[in-house]
Amino acid sequence: MSEQKSTRPQVPEGKSRYVVTRQMKANEKGFVGYETVWESFQKEVPYETPKRP
Repeated sequence: MSEQKSTRPQVPEGKSRYVVTRQMKANEKGFVGYETVWESFQKEVPYETPKRP
């Protein structure tokens, strides 16, 4: 049987409407992780107290 390769292929950066996914470097055990960056869906507005009637 064939053994698994010790290195992983480089994956291109994944882009979506609100998400960007990047491949991280392998750690000492050979684990390759992925970093996910989310863009905000909503605009945040500071709270203002309402005027009294």
